[in-house]
Formats: sequence, structure tokens, C-alpha cells
Amino acid sequence: MNPRTGILAAGNWVVDHVKVIDTWPGQETLANIKTEYRATGGPVLNVLIDLAKLGAKFPLHAAGIVGEDPPGDWALEACRSHGIDVSMVKRTAEAPTSYTDVMTVQHSGRRTFFHQRGANALLDSDSITLETSSAKVFHLAYLLLLDRLDQPKKGFGTRAGELLAKATSLGITTSIDVVSEESDRYTRIVLPVLPFIDIVFLNELEAARIISFEIRVGGRIHTPALVRAARGLLDAGVRQWVIIHFPEGVFAAGKNGRNFFQPSLDIPPGQIAGSAGAGDAIAAGVLLGVHDELPIEDSLTFGACAAAASLRHPSTTEGVESLEGCLALAHEFGYREKLL
Repeated sequence: MNPRTGILAAGNWVVDHVKVIDTWPGQETLANIKTEYRATGGPVLNVLIDLAKLGAKFPLHAAGIVGEDPPGDWALEACRSHGIDVSMVKRTAEAPTSYTDVMTVQHSGRRTFFHQRGANALLDSDSITLETSSAKVFHLAYLLLLDRLDQPKKGFGTRAGELLAKATSLGITTSIDVVSEESDRYTRIVLPVLPFIDIVFLNELEAARIISFEIRVGGRIHTPALVRAARGLLDAGVRQWVIIHFPEGVFAAGKNGRNFFQPSLDIPPGQIAGSAGAGDAIAAGVLLGVHDELPIEDSLTFGACAAAASLRHPSTTEGVESLEGCLALAHEFGYREKLL
């Protein structure tokens, strides 16, 4: 039995300013803001708060850097109010707390992000003292959006790779998530660190950019390409599970040769308020099961139901509720068609 317990999440701390707009405007035209919210953003806040709301019965720890400013105060208090330990979070006067303006189109729930990197750009491996942590799982995200940790490091690909290797040497299970961007950086920054991680969370676009071939063809998931991409990521070094999520569901491919597909819930479009935070909700649900050493099928179900709950609110975490409440949504709405 692993004597370690709890999840430590490190990486991007973000305050989201969510604005629900009536339409996506062309340049030099106007859109109306219908409602707006301040919400937690980034994988540290979202994943840990989702875990707390799901009812995780193990310690939750946060690491990262926020500014010495009111948004930083608010983000830290948001964690404390959910029982999340923030003793490893550092504060700086050199940069503001990172924030994102999230523009969510009312009728579709699709969102566009305008991001200020802020204090996250200063996060480095010496900011995260793994040696003092008793956590069982270390979740680091988002790669491609952590300026110093994304820098090259011989023997590890990047400084993030070195940090993940250290976690492994301490007996900690490692997981990562990445940000979606239009670039060629995936093969330089993400691919080299795969041998140092146990679980990787990606959407279909991110996975395609790492592997360099398309998974969605003609608007639909091409299942042979999906399986091939996941197996390619395992061959590149991922030690346990490749988790690829997309609107139709969540796919897991294991180093043991097993594949599992969990369809997403069939929520009516009229009940989808926004998709911001849905990917982090999937990660939270899956990590909840992984930490408790449950079958991957259960973990995927937790993730799919948590994401469905998240979709009902335009902010990132407000829609998530207890695990029992999230699972009840599957009985209310049912699942989409299985892809494989």
C-alpha cells in the first residue's frame, strides 16, 4: 500500500472574468454582454475545487505563484473556503495575479480566451517543494503556459520534465494537462516529458498536435486515429494512462494494452451554459478515482459526469456538485452514443 495520500496540484493560478455574450462579433463590430462572473480559472484552482465539491476524502494541496494584489487574495480565499491547503503558494510583487477574460457565446456555450500570464510566468521548479509533500498524486498544468518550466533542460526535455522526474523518485504518481494553442511547440515541450508522467490529460486537438496527425476528420472523431494517437503517446513514454477527452466522451488507453471509452452525457443544448472548466472537471473526476485506486472505468464515469455538471454554469466550478449529484445526471440525461 502506498502510504502517501492526497493530491497536490501545481501550475497556473488564474482568475477568470467570464462574460456571456449574445454573439461572437467580427472585428470592429459590437457584441452585447448579457451576464458576467468572476470565477476561478486554471488547473490548480479548478481541479482542486472540483475535487473538494465532489467530496474527496483526502487532503488537497495547492502550489504556484500569485500576485500581492486583491485577485491573489480572492484566489487564495477561494481555496481556503473549500479546505484546500495553500501553504505552498508563493506571492510576488513582481507581477500581477494571472487572469483571463473568457468570452462565452450564449447560444452555443463556446468560449474564447484572452489571457494575461502574470505571476504564472515566474513559476519554476524551486517554487514547488516536493520533498516536503506527502501527496500521492502530483498534477502539473498547464504545460505550454508555464514560461520557466517550459524552458529546455538537458536529460529531461524541459524543467517541468525534471520536476516530474523528481516527483517520481519520491514515489508520487504524476499527471499533466496542457493548454490548447495554435503552434508547433507541442513536439518540443510536451513530447519530451512524457516518459516522466503516469497520466496525461489532453483534448483531441492537443493530442493531434503532439502526434502530428488528425483525430477529428470531417467534424467527427475518427476512432482508428484516436486509438492510434493514444497508443503513440504511450509508446512515447506515458507510463500508465493516456486520457483524451472531447465533446463526445472520454477515451483512456492503458500501458497494459486496455482501451476504454466513456460517452459524455446527452445534455440538451439549452441546458449548456458554458464549457469553461469542463476539461478540468474531467481531470478532477478521473484523479478522484485514480487516487482511490478504483477501476479506470469508474474514474472515467466520474470525469464525464463532473464535466456534465460543469456545463450547466458559465463559470468553471460553480456547476460541479457532490459525486452523487453528478452521477445522478447520468440517470436524468443518459449518455451519448458509444464511439467504440
